[in-house]
Amino acid sequence: MPPVINKDLCAGCGTCAEICPMGVFSGTDQEGFPVPKYDEECWHCNACVIDCPEKAMSLRIPLPATVLYVEAAEKGEAQKNG
Repeated sequence: MPPVINKDLCAGCGTCAEICPMGVFSGTDQEGFPVPKYDEECWHCNACVIDCPEKAMSLRIPLPATVLYVEAAEKGEAQKNG
């Protein structure tokens, strides 16, 4: 599942395309927004979400990966808290 771009927030800076380690994005659409062209290559690494200066990116985590994603987030919180 490709990253989701909130076009109301996106400034079209291209940071998401530059930072993506898998090259999921390919060019821009007619309105100047990045186009996630290689959806199946997305690793859901969160790099585009974290580095977007406008906070216009979000991820849709595939159902089979949801359990792992949640557990990893909870483990990180547990480590921070003690």
